[in-house]
Amino acid sequence: MYDIKALYEAQSVQDAVRLRLEHPQAQILAGGTDVLVQVREGRRAGAELISIYGLDELRGVTLDGEENIRIGSLTSFSHITRDPIIQKYINVLGQAVDMVGGPQIRNAGTIGGNTCNGVTSADSASTLLAWDAVVELTGAQGVRRLPIRDFYLAAGRVDIRPDEIQTALLVPKTSYEDCFGHYIKYAMRSAMDIATTGCSVNVVLTQDRSAIRRCRMAYGVAGPVPLRCPAAEAAAEGRPLTGETVETFARAALEDIRPRDSWRASKAFREHIAVEMARRCLIESVKLAGGVMA
Repeated sequence: MYDIKALYEAQSVQDAVRLRLEHPQAQILAGGTDVLVQVREGRRAGAELISIYGLDELRGVTLDGEENIRIGSLTSFSHITRDPIIQKYINVLGQAVDMVGGPQIRNAGTIGGNTCNGVTSADSASTLLAWDAVVELTGAQGVRRLPIRDFYLAAGRVDIRPDEIQTALLVPKTSYEDCFGHYIKYAMRSAMDIATTGCSVNVVLTQDRSAIRRCRMAYGVAGPVPLRCPAAEAAAEGRPLTGETVETFARAALEDIRPRDSWRASKAFREHIAVEMARRCLIESVKLAGGVMA
């Protein structure tokens, strides 16, 4: 059923790094919800696998000494959704990953696997991008951290060096403090389906809650990699909470995204729903932040 050449089981992060160097063609195996399916379908026939599934040190959500949120790469989607730190500070991420597949996939699938596979449709990716997450990678030379926007290189390609494994995702305190957000996934089915388009927006309002002090937005399946929307963000920041602000913001998203035609949806349809998703996400984010639209 599974055509696997060899399976190596890492005993620690450093052991995983060693195995990566000794077996450069091997694929990292975390939750297995993507890799094992590909092996079974013959797309990775004869693969060598390095399992990191037993590394409990890569599981869980914590606050570090500077109150940055640290999410271990082996943390399952179900764990993230239920975690009290996520619920308190960045609940939208828990809501986003709760839309992945079905319960069995969410119990086994990991946040690290979801980001490392490099696909633009990953439900966690647009929210992590919109919250300025940082990717932590551990290799033979030590720990390397880079913004998640630099982690995605091209469709299906991420910036992981031959000796590295992803060990965590970090959300800085400056990114989540006083910040509220909303995520919308549009798909043909309500479960067990890949996003046709996904949109994540978050805002920080002014002290009197009458205007937008900071706004961030990212899309999935609006280009070859998850995309931030600088033009739309700039169109909203410093603007009052009015319908005109919402419309200007939503329309500006078309300057940032690069959707394409596919069997799932046409480019024109993706552009249409992208504008509507931006509109709805901003309105809901403002509501969650305690603002009232004029």
